[in-house]
Amino acid sequence: MDTKRLIIGTLVGAITLFVLGYLIWELAFADFFAANAGSATGVERDPPLMWAVALGTVSYAALLTLAIGTRGGSATIVEGLKIGAIVGFLMWFGADFIIYGFQNVSNLTATIADSLLELIHGGIAGAVIAAALGKVADVRGGPQAE
Repeated sequence: MDTKRLIIGTLVGAITLFVLGYLIWELAFADFFAANAGSATGVERDPPLMWAVALGTVSYAALLTLAIGTRGGSATIVEGLKIGAIVGFLMWFGADFIIYGFQNVSNLTATIADSLLELIHGGIAGAVIAAALGKVADVRGGPQAE
């Protein structure tokens, strides 16, 4: 994967992850996660540090882009969806359970639900990244590295 494809995939993925994250966790499931919060108080930032959220989202998008773009051949949208869902789920399943083990910020129900929602979040982002990479020429080998 060349730098141009990495940057484009990362930017497209970060925008997708950011928007989907807002729709999923701030709108659709905000009440669920509030009801399943742990007993820790004063944990959530108000307002959140959006630069930190953006930086984490860009890192996540770069991981998905690398997972999709370096697998050999060009990934279809369906393959991107599968890779994004698997990588997102495994990444957040690990992070969520480590956080659950060390901190009291959510209960077990929210920990599991967060990981499962990541199948959708990461999957859609993976599909969008694969679609974007499919449109960008790889400077090493034509329209799509195959």
